[in-house]
Amino acid sequence: MMSGLARAVRCTIGMLCLGTVCACAQKPEVAHTDPLNLDPQVRDAYEHFYNLDYDGALSRFEVVQKAHPNEPMAYNYLLMVTIFRELYHQDLLDTTYYAHDSFLTSKRTVSIPQATRDRIESLTNSVITLSDARTKANNQDKNAFFARGYARGLHAAFITLADHSYASAARQGYAARGDSEQALKIDPQYADAKMAIGIQQFAVASLPRFVRLVVGIVGVGGNKEKGIELLRDSAAHGVVTRVESRTTLSLFLRHDARYPEALAVQHGLAVEFPHDYLFRLEEANLSKDEGIGPKAIDVYKAVIEDAKKPGYFTDPRLQMAYFGLADTQRGQNLIQDAAENYLLAANQPNCSDWLRKRAQMNAGMMLDLLHRRDEAIKQYKLAAGPGEDQTQADAARKYLKTPYTGK
Repeated sequence: MMSGLARAVRCTIGMLCLGTVCACAQKPEVAHTDPLNLDPQVRDAYEHFYNLDYDGALSRFEVVQKAHPNEPMAYNYLLMVTIFRELYHQDLLDTTYYAHDSFLTSKRTVSIPQATRDRIESLTNSVITLSDARTKANNQDKNAFFARGYARGLHAAFITLADHSYASAARQGYAARGDSEQALKIDPQYADAKMAIGIQQFAVASLPRFVRLVVGIVGVGGNKEKGIELLRDSAAHGVVTRVESRTTLSLFLRHDARYPEALAVQHGLAVEFPHDYLFRLEEANLSKDEGIGPKAIDVYKAVIEDAKKPGYFTDPRLQMAYFGLADTQRGQNLIQDAAENYLLAANQPNCSDWLRKRAQMNAGMMLDLLHRRDEAIKQYKLAAGPGEDQTQADAARKYLKTPYTGK
């Protein structure tokens, strides 16, 4: 039963995490979006966001918000960047974090600065308050309904990944769907609103009935293929959800092991945004998942080489690439290479404690297979050491007593 829940959470988080990383369009359809989304300053800020230049995007969005203090979408821009900058710095936008069942039982504690939490809550409340006022004044305000739903979806992403608050996130996701459905009733061509509905359709269809009861969404319908169709529509015709609908689509296809389709979508994003470190990395991750080890290794190495070029990526979290590369090499029985890259992942200066200890643990296992016991013991001691993350401690202590043999 846990496996069913894991699959459901993975697909839900997929939309909440990488799917929300980008949120603007290339060819806007003016009549069916908030006019602020088309502002040149907004478009410029999103370009920085596409390239994971969170600080650059935030400073530009702050200018927009000050010029439009009564527009809920202006606060959504700030909310989006604030959330995903923090998740990125916590290594929480690495899909390997939630691609396995262990995510559900992880003992990981994420230390979010209180000031950041307060800012996220304040921005979310600002969007909801402004949207509530507008919908009360005009129950046909499609932009206010969409803005409120968008804020709820962003907040759900944050509490899912940072706090593992599955029930609260599921309820917020359902509320986001309701707001989006209302926007579509007002304007059936409001394609952006189809994303939240598509996400809910797919995610709910993946949830066992007892899980729906646990998270409080009994009676909510879901259909995977309908969800995929809505996401494709949003990706093709949306304004602020074109890119994120494609990333969500890729992750859902990945969830259902439709790897060639997922890779086609992800490759398109990586080509369109070659300086987006996460898009490039996800193409490698998908190749690994499909079982195309040599291709995945080549893509990981290409990402790492590009990261060495000054200014090519903004703040690349190389531990993600090194860890994914090591995992793939391990699968190809390239034990020496895997050991080296796990160690490189662990030694990155901006690596989170959670990912560092996973890398140390796996490095120890590879070193044991290479009969370098003293070096393996050193890595196990580090993985079992003090810190906010203790998910590797028990296994590390086990291998301190008995060498890992690969069985």
